[in-house]
Amino acid sequence: MESTIVMINLFGAVALLLFGLAQVKDGVTRAFGARLRTGLATGTRSGGRSFLSGFVATVALQSSTATALMVASFVERDLIAPAMAQIVLLGANVGTAVTAWIVATGIEWLSPLIILVGIVLYRRSSTSQQGAGTALIGIGLMLLSLQLLSLATAPIRQSQALAAFITLLDGAWPVALILSAAMAFISSSSLAVVVLILSLASTGVLSPALAVVLVLGANLGGAIPPVVATLSGLASARRVTLGNLIVRAVGCAIAMPLAGYAGAFLQGLGFSPAKLPVDAHLFFNIALAAVAWPFSPVLSRLMLRMVPADPRTDESPKFLDEHALGTPVVAVASATREVLAVGDLIERMLIRTETAFNTNDLAPLKEIPLLEKRVDYLQQEVKVYLSRLGRNGLDEDTSRRSIVIIDYAINLEHIGDIIEKGLSEQVAKKIGKGLAFSDDGFAELKRLFTMTIDNLRVAQTILVTRDFNLACQMMEVKVDVRRLEKQSSDRHIARLRDGRADSLQTSSLHLDMLRDLKRINAHIVSVAHPILDESGLLNESRLRTAAE
Repeated sequence: MESTIVMINLFGAVALLLFGLAQVKDGVTRAFGARLRTGLATGTRSGGRSFLSGFVATVALQSSTATALMVASFVERDLIAPAMAQIVLLGANVGTAVTAWIVATGIEWLSPLIILVGIVLYRRSSTSQQGAGTALIGIGLMLLSLQLLSLATAPIRQSQALAAFITLLDGAWPVALILSAAMAFISSSSLAVVVLILSLASTGVLSPALAVVLVLGANLGGAIPPVVATLSGLASARRVTLGNLIVRAVGCAIAMPLAGYAGAFLQGLGFSPAKLPVDAHLFFNIALAAVAWPFSPVLSRLMLRMVPADPRTDESPKFLDEHALGTPVVAVASATREVLAVGDLIERMLIRTETAFNTNDLAPLKEIPLLEKRVDYLQQEVKVYLSRLGRNGLDEDTSRRSIVIIDYAINLEHIGDIIEKGLSEQVAKKIGKGLAFSDDGFAELKRLFTMTIDNLRVAQTILVTRDFNLACQMMEVKVDVRRLEKQSSDRHIARLRDGRADSLQTSSLHLDMLRDLKRINAHIVSVAHPILDESGLLNESRLRTAAE
């Protein structure tokens, strides 16, 4: 019974530490997220600035994993060179080690004051102040968890079972390293595992060598989550995270046989045995950064060989015939065919998002970013193609038609952005958090999804046929969508007033999805505007009444 209580207290303290880390990350992201992302994207022109950017971002976010994923996304968009990205991650590794060292300096007694200040800031109206307050609350909870960890591990000194287990690990360093790496991978935080090792070391049950080995395992395991997170991404992103994992793995392979000497060396420098894990953590990452930094270009070239390029697809436009530019009518027809292909890509994005929404399966969402990139590329090619056509002088009808096609392509690109940055993220959040809409709310959103896909198909037809009656029907659809969105919103609010638990949990998601589907339909309906405008029936974006 006593051992059970000890384990509950230990796991509870670790859970509080992880929650505090998450609060710091969320708060800093809310308060300074845009600045951090901008700083990472622009502060990588040299090795020194790259290292500093990774260091600062990780100290602020308390997560080298978050920094790694941001850097990988920037490499995907060619905002950071691969060699500089590797240096950024070296800085991130040192940043998380410095954080652990600061946490272990004995400032736990400040936790109540930090939490109090955080709550005061959180109650302010400013978003940045609320974010800063959340981050301070997280820091206070992290420090509080250290006190709880110290109390939870105190009875361990008398545990014969733990002593036997530690003795076993002390004679099997590879097993100890793998165990520590697994814990860091599962918790997605090397910092949390290092702090746990610190708490065990303070009880005196760990030998210096074993403490060093466990710290090495935490470093290795902390590099795995970014690799897993980028498995479905582009090859450029996978190369960055895999390169970071290889650097840590090589560093651990070299350092583990020297763990006994390293432990004795650190003790010989006068460091406290109780603080040896954080000292070893910091020393390892500084030494690894110093050694690996000069080899970052070599590592980038190695990753090019290890991670093959993404399978080549025919990304070039299929219908934009350069030879047709001399015949405007044919060129406009070619552009029309190409923009219809863009519309087909948007339909695929909508269908995959709807499928994920209906089946609670994240798999259909994996293709969304790639589809959106192709939409961006093709709509840009259509605009460039038609702008080149316009240089030769066009008659009024052809000029008007080319403008309609460009407007439609731009609207499709906006729809792609809404799907990728809005709908798909909202559906992923629903699935990831295991949320369930009320039956009525689910049916309302499903109906709007279906209506949106049908409207897109009608819009594709209108673009080609320029059918007046279909254009009029499309304008009526805008009214129907607005009415459906308002009815669903009102019913949702009514369910909230009734205290429906499922509606309370999904309130934000429900309203956000309604808003985004309404925005998508507004872009779809715009295809009818030129036809009705030419007929004199469009006034201030609305149909004139029969009396007029």
